[in-house]
Amino acid sequence: MKTISSTQNSLVKQLVQLKEKSRERRKSGLFVLEGIRELQLAVKAGYQIQHIWFDPEIIALDDLMKLSKVHSTEHYIQITKEIYQRLAYRQTTEGVIAVVKSISHNLQQLTIGENPLILVAEAPEKPGNIGALLRTADAAKLDAVIIANPKTDLYNPNIIRSSVGCLFTNNIATASTTEIIEFLKAKGIQIHAAALTASVNYSSVDYNKPSAIVVGTEATGLSDTWLENSDQNIIIPMQGEIDSMNVSVSAAIIIFEAKRQRGF
Repeated sequence: MKTISSTQNSLVKQLVQLKEKSRERRKSGLFVLEGIRELQLAVKAGYQIQHIWFDPEIIALDDLMKLSKVHSTEHYIQITKEIYQRLAYRQTTEGVIAVVKSISHNLQQLTIGENPLILVAEAPEKPGNIGALLRTADAAKLDAVIIANPKTDLYNPNIIRSSVGCLFTNNIATASTTEIIEFLKAKGIQIHAAALTASVNYSSVDYNKPSAIVVGTEATGLSDTWLENSDQNIIIPMQGEIDSMNVSVSAAIIIFEAKRQRGF
């Protein structure tokens, strides 16, 4: 087992780059996660763990090996408190940071059942919103989450953190809006686009057939391409002064109406 005690170590610098730079994550095919629960979920999902960095003042190696179910000591790197504080996003995590191999999220590799319920989010920019959408999708046990025209890579540490590890529990794909529409139509999946125009009350729609709930950003909504290809635009009636809610809240309301109809 390797031990690192200097913040100037080349591996420490590499990990900092992986944490902070999307370009480095894409180039290396690696990403960084933090926390025991996130590590456990990644292992359960079949992700390959490259290294697990840990601060022995916070967690003992034996305890960490039991919790992570990664039993080979060659995967572990012991670090000092100073290095851990340099690397960690949250000082309240359990002294664990892992370097993990990313997987493909190609749309054509997405597997879905016969009567799927899918969430599509077009061009979400804020990692916190993406994380919240993934938490909702996990809670509802959706068949898939598809990100259209992504503005940030899925392995941004802020997405992993805000999703509480639900990045690893969902069936996720990314593609362009056009590719996703073609995919949904080829699979016979109804498109329900959340929009302000030509819309019906979201609760009046039948979600018992194969369905995709499509949401856009709070600032610009969905692109015209979605509205032109939607089977039915849907809207959540509002009684206040504003005409939109946080995208993750809106998605959750519609998703759980669909689940209610399906008898959850």
